[in-house]
Parts: sequence; C-alpha cells; structure tokens
Amino acid sequence: MKICKKIKFLQIVSLTMLIMSCIFLTNCSKRPKICHVGIVSGAEPFANIADGLKTKMAELGYIEGKNIVYDFQKVNANPEEEKRVVKEFVKDKVDLIFAFPTETAVTAKAIAEGTNIPVVFAMAGIEGNNLINTVRQPGGNITGVRFPGPELTVKRFEFLCELVPQTKRVLLAYDRNYPNASSALEGLHSAASAANITLVEEPVNNLDELRAALKKRDEANDIGIDAILIMPDILNNSPDGFGAIHDFAAKHKIPIGGGMDFTADLGAMFSFVPDNVEQGKLAASLVDKILKGMPAGTIPVVTPEAHLRLNYKVIQELGLNVPEGLLSKADEIIR
Repeated sequence: MKICKKIKFLQIVSLTMLIMSCIFLTNCSKRPKICHVGIVSGAEPFANIADGLKTKMAELGYIEGKNIVYDFQKVNANPEEEKRVVKEFVKDKVDLIFAFPTETAVTAKAIAEGTNIPVVFAMAGIEGNNLINTVRQPGGNITGVRFPGPELTVKRFEFLCELVPQTKRVLLAYDRNYPNASSALEGLHSAASAANITLVEEPVNNLDELRAALKKRDEANDIGIDAILIMPDILNNSPDGFGAIHDFAAKHKIPIGGGMDFTADLGAMFSFVPDNVEQGKLAASLVDKILKGMPAGTIPVVTPEAHLRLNYKVIQELGLNVPEGLLSKADEIIR
C-alpha cells in the first residue's frame, strides 16, 4: 500500500513538472518580438522628425533596445545614397521603413514594393507622384503623414500679401524637378490672379543655377520684383539655397515670405509649416497600427496642422506693419 502511494506521488510530481515545463515553454514563445524599423532621412532640416517618432513610440510601449530597434540613416539630398540605404533595409528584412521627405518616400515605396515591408512616410507631398492612391485609401503597403504643400504655399502667399499689400511682383525661384513644385504653382496661379499680382517664375535645376539667376537680377537696372516667396522644395529650404535668396533680398531690401521654421529665424518675415517633431509623433500612431497587424494601405493618410511664426523684428526693419488679424493668428512672434 505504501509503495502504491509512493508511485502515485511520483506520478503527480512528474505530471506537475511536465505542466510547469509546458507553461515555461509557452511563455518563452510569447516573449515580445523585437521590431526592426529602418529610418531614412533625406534632408538634414527634417532629421528631427525621427525624434518625434521615437518619443511617441516610447509612449506607446515600444522601448528602444527591448522590443524595438531603430536603424537611423541620414542621406541629405543624395538620391543614390537613398537607394542604397533602402535596399539595405530590404536586404535586412526590417519590419517597417520610415522615410521622409517626398523624394525619399517615393524611393522607399518603389524599392520596397513587392517585399511585404510596409512604408510609412512623413513630410511628403502626395501631389505630382504615385505615392498613394487616395488620402482615405492609400493602397499598396504604404501610408503616412503628408506635407500639405499646395495649401501651405497658397496660405503663405496670402500672408505675404497681408504684410506687403503694395506688392505687385513676387519672385518664385524653384527646383523645376521637385515633385511638389507643379501642384504648388497651380494653387499660386489662381491666388495671384485673384489678387492681381504677377508671379515672376525662375525655374532652376540646382544651387548654381539659382545663384546665377539671382546674380543676373542683381546686375540688372531693375530687379523686377517686389517680394520673394519661398517655394516648397529642398533647394529653397536648404541652408545654402535660402542663404542665397536671403543675401539677395537683404541687399535690395526685399521682403521674404518664408517656408520652414529656420527661414523665419534667418531673415524671412514668417514661416508657416507643420512642426517636424509633431509629424514624427503622428507617424508613430500609424507605425503602431501596422506593427499590430493592420495593413498599411488601409490606414488613412494624416495631414498635420501648420504653425505660423512671425519675425516681428525683420518686419519692422523693412518698414512694414503687422495687421492685428495676422498677429492673432501667430503661434509665435520673434522679437
């Protein structure tokens, strides 16, 4: 009888150990997967978009080094390097590619197509390219945070007209190959026609051509313009490109309607643009949905809000006044 009880006890112990082993193995199999996200920034002024992404992802429970790993690559307006980086992400089979701005996003989509790797973009124009099908149904394996270039450019034009009501000729020096240029111009043509203002267009291919065009005007008897509007391309919003425009404008005391935030800091009357970090945070919510199993192409594209910054000091130096209505709209006034 004692032997039987002993055998039964040993059987219970063995069964208990078996159950515990199964539970342990099950828990091991349920350990959180480490997600690998490849980030490619195509322009230095937008690199802090990645900071916004990481901050929000941490709030959503993605702890870097624990359940998510980021491979952050900066290529700074180098198309060949963009392709190399994205191809490397595809080769490494990352779980998701986060790309910005427009050209970088278009490149990422093209290279990742057919690989089952989703792409999320930010600071990317969706006009004049095949990035998405529609805002509500982007299609394919992509979604993101759009750069509302056409609307922003028209609004900047309106701000410029409010600040410089006597202007009749506005210079638009822009990269003719930039995908957002044509859609921005369409909206500007309508707005300028309604305001009875002439748009003086200077399409160029690169920084050297921009400098040459400005030099030609500088040497003419009449520079032919009353104001300058910064266009939504990387050339206008690069330190060198904006620097060339600013130097010309400062010499001739011409007001500049700015673009990215730094343009207002460096001499434009204003900037009007979505915040980079906020865009990264908006993108994080999309990334979270995708990593949890939602198909990227079914997630609507997000449009961020823009923020108006007025450089009151520059406006005063130009002998201009700020309408009260515009002051009330400003998110920040630089004095």
